[in-house]
Amino acid sequence: MDHRPLGRTALQVSELCLGTMNFGPATAQAEAFQILDRALDADINFIDTANQYGGNAGVGTTETIIGNW
Repeated sequence: MDHRPLGRTALQVSELCLGTMNFGPATAQAEAFQILDRALDADINFIDTANQYGGNAGVGTTETIIGNW
């Protein structure tokens, strides 16, 4: 996986970003953990999240799952 600088920082992020909007409402924590593990194995370190993700499972659910991981 190729990485690029994030803005003007020295931080390098993967060219692909893992979207996590469905973690919680459509993707159970155990399955989300498997997805996150596979992303890490593929050298993906760029994870999209927002404090409004979670849908009917409740806002912040996505971040809770990632934090538990």
